[in-house]
This record gives sequence, structure tokens and C-alpha cells, in this order.
Amino acid sequence: GSKQVPSGLIERGLLLKLRFDFDHAINLRPSKLYPNTTTPLRDEIAQAGDIDFIVVREGTEGLYCGNGGAVRAGTPQELATEVSVNTAFAVERVIRDAYQRASARNKKITLLHKHNVLTNAGRLWNRIFNEVGEENPEITRQYLHIDAATITMVTNPSSFDVIVTDNLFGDIITDLAAAVTGGIGLAASANINPEGNYPSMFEPVHGSAPDIAGKGIADPTAAISSAALLLNHLGYTSAAEKINLAVTADLAHRNGTRSTSEIGETIASKL
Repeated sequence: GSKQVPSGLIERGLLLKLRFDFDHAINLRPSKLYPNTTTPLRDEIAQAGDIDFIVVREGTEGLYCGNGGAVRAGTPQELATEVSVNTAFAVERVIRDAYQRASARNKKITLLHKHNVLTNAGRLWNRIFNEVGEENPEITRQYLHIDAATITMVTNPSSFDVIVTDNLFGDIITDLAAAVTGGIGLAASANINPEGNYPSMFEPVHGSAPDIAGKGIADPTAAISSAALLLNHLGYTSAAEKINLAVTADLAHRNGTRSTSEIGETIASKL
């Protein structure tokens, strides 16, 4: 965003406020390595299997809910706290959503946490993950510590199908996932209120790029893919798939530099 806006204002005053007030419990971020897309991965890793997974991140709790404070600020005795909030209701809600998505995909789900250190929250997440897993025996489930998951993300990303995790870990791992699948400029996301009581929100992961505003050179791919997530959420799965196929076709033959409108028109022509 613009450097004229103080750091944290957009995140805390707008984005997180929207997510909390609209109860966006499910933050969904697909990651797919498209053909002809540059990746920092070695060829033998990038070509070992299809890199196509989704991260289902809890969006309303954890360390991002603003539970904490500071005393004696600005002094050598300053004390600052950030408290992670995890309720059984919210954890079960996001885990059930992730299992449903795994059931519709390749029937494999991975929980990311750090339960050997974050013992209280970790115990809650593991318990519910395994309880819901017992209800879905056809789905293979595994657990990874978040630090071990970052290693797997760059050494064997094709092993992932559906990842479920908390707010902070999800925020971090999805940026790494974007990096290994072509960059944050291609990454789409959805912030979903699963009960439908409030509007859901669909947006590119990347920022507003004020340094190139008005130049007509911003890549619209992530925004277009976010529209596909919107259509899929509303039940227009066929239309969403057409957009995804058009994006894939464009990326497979993309070369050189094109304007925003040229990329958009090319993708539209492939629908």
C-alpha cells in the first residue's frame, strides 16, 4: 500500500475489521503452479508432481484478534503482550470446512500447528482435528509442526492437498506457498462467512501497488482468479472452472510484457 498510510492502519482499521465484523471464519487461499510459470523451486521438485493445494486458515481468532496490551510503553520496563484466542467453536468450524474441501479433492488433509510448544492451543486444535477425522475415515490426515511444514513446502510441495491451520500460521505459510507457485502477484483469496449471515469477500493477496497506479501495467490475474473463487462460492462452479481454465491457458503461453487490459482481454477471449 501507499507509504503515506501509517503501517498497520489498513490491516487493523480496515481488513481485519471487515473480517471480524463480517465473521470471515474461513480464509481460503489456493496455490497452484501453472504451466510456464517461474518458480524458485529446482526443476526436479517443480516437476515431481502437480503442485495444487489449498490452505484453509481460521480468520477470526488467534493472535490477530487484538487481545493484549502494553504497560510502561516507551520505557526500559515496557511490557507488551499478545494473547492468542482459540475457541472450540471456531476451531471446529474451520476444521470441518477443511475436511469438506478435502473430501471434494484428493482426500488428504494436513494440520499445521506447533503443539509441542503451544501446548494449550495445540491440544485443542489436535483434538478437534482428530475427532472430525474419525468421522471422515476416507480422508488421510496428518499433522506437521509449522516449521517442518515450511521445509516440506519447498522440498515436496506436491505432497499437500488441503492444509488447515490457525490465523498467524496461515498468514505466514500462504505467503511461502505463493512464492513457490509463481509469486504473490498470482495469488487469489477468499474470506468466507460460512453461515451466509454476512457478505463474504474475495480479493487478490497482493497489495494495491501505488507505485504503478495509473500506468495500466498491473497484472489482473489474481483479481480474475478471485472472481472465480466468488463464483464457486455462490454455486456457479461451471463458470468458475471456465475462468480457471482461461487463466491456465493464458499463463501457459504468456511471454513478454503486456498491459493490464491486454492480459484481461486475452483471458476473456479464452472463456
